[in-house]
Amino acid sequence: MRVRGRARKAAALAGSALMTAGVLAGCDSSPSPRPTSPKTASEQPGSPQSTSSAPQVSAWKRCEAPEGGQAPGPDWRCATVDVPLDYARPDGDTIAIALIRKKATEKSRRIGSMLFNFGGPGGSGVDILPRAAGSYGKLNTRYDLVGFDPRGVAGSAGVHCRSDEEQERAYREVDMTPDTAAEETAFVKDGADFGAGCERRSGRVLPHVGTTNAARDMDVIRRALGDGKLSYFGISYGTELGGTYAHLFPQSVGRVVLDAVVDPTADTVGHARNQATGFQRALENYLKDRGQDPEAGTQRIAALLRRIDADPLPTASGRKLNETLAITGIVTPLYSKSSWPSLTDALDEAENSGTGDGLLQLADSYNGRDESGHYGTQTHSQRAISCADTKARPTVSETRALLPEFRALSPVFGPFLAWDTAGWCARWPVDGEHDTPEASAPGAAPMLVIGTTGDPATPYEGARKMADELGAGVGVMLTNKGEGHGSYGESRCVTSLVDAYFLDGKIPADGRTCS
Repeated sequence: MRVRGRARKAAALAGSALMTAGVLAGCDSSPSPRPTSPKTASEQPGSPQSTSSAPQVSAWKRCEAPEGGQAPGPDWRCATVDVPLDYARPDGDTIAIALIRKKATEKSRRIGSMLFNFGGPGGSGVDILPRAAGSYGKLNTRYDLVGFDPRGVAGSAGVHCRSDEEQERAYREVDMTPDTAAEETAFVKDGADFGAGCERRSGRVLPHVGTTNAARDMDVIRRALGDGKLSYFGISYGTELGGTYAHLFPQSVGRVVLDAVVDPTADTVGHARNQATGFQRALENYLKDRGQDPEAGTQRIAALLRRIDADPLPTASGRKLNETLAITGIVTPLYSKSSWPSLTDALDEAENSGTGDGLLQLADSYNGRDESGHYGTQTHSQRAISCADTKARPTVSETRALLPEFRALSPVFGPFLAWDTAGWCARWPVDGEHDTPEASAPGAAPMLVIGTTGDPATPYEGARKMADELGAGVGVMLTNKGEGHGSYGESRCVTSLVDAYFLDGKIPADGRTCS
């Protein structure tokens, strides 16, 4: 199980994502009329799609309740837009991309549509945006807020790989930091079994769910909504998707913000190394905030994990808290400083009471498990998208060689993240597209790139690399001095800059800092 970006936490933390302001952005701030003769995707860089007419959105209707949730309020409407399953065969099979929209409240001053991706990969924008929309009320005055399920996710031909029972068994029985030959064998087999389940249940879409195709879908959505340029708010993995879009369609970039930025220069091992560094940094900041010595606190938590590995903790539910679930439970509250007290309580319970209810509850929240034992499918979509993107298929022996370095980076998270490089795409049935994504976007309008210094999941350093990759005059860097995964709604300074950029076209000076 890879440590995810923002999607799982987005509804609760939805104000942490994005952007900046200051000088004129060079974007047209007037409403964008529906183009009468839009460019086809084949006319855009990087896209082989060919279509003779503008894509059409189905009729907007009242939204149905998502699985296990409530229907959004009456201001929300849902629709779909058809896209090619395989862009190399644009006249072949299609899939429907699920959309949700809340119209701008000031119609006379409407700028256009704003598309969101909250991360993951695998997060459902149709589910998350209505729950997060309160944080974007100011932007909603002049923008239609639009969420979508990327291909392979939820309502857009969502990938499904395992039953609830199979998922529960894997979390219970598979050690994600194997210490013996038998545990290694079970670990590798679990990865292969997961891939086989995806192929059996979702083999038709599995080769086509990568980020490049999702970016092409975004341009279809843009044109179908009648927007001449794309206004986009991308968070966590959504920044990788936004960078890919800018590379493919630089002339269609409007006002775009990338917050909690994925490092586009990092390969599979590089991402694991970045996250080991980021989560260890966040853990040390948490310990210092609690008046504890970071090194001693880290070693104490690492020792707790070793004890749990040898003897899982009981819980009131009858389920056991094993090491893998304990690590997940520790990871979860590090996404937001406001959640740090829950980590304190859960660690205190595990260390002093010898029970694991608190950490297990945090792990279940992260893993998408409800009280009835039903799991969501975000982890299925996340793995399918990630493995469609990356060529890397590290072996067990290559992972073993990484362990000393990763233990030094983080005694708590390092081994877990090192082993993850081997288990994630093991024996995956589909080849990956690239080693690292391409984000260069010469000719694109300025894009706001925000990095938070204490971000655990997408460490701060990745934002500067994204700004550099986008290119001079395109990537505009904004630093947020703070904790947590994302900044919009968390930092008053960042929020005001983002609002000014989206609403008034103002861009801050490259290198500005909010503290």
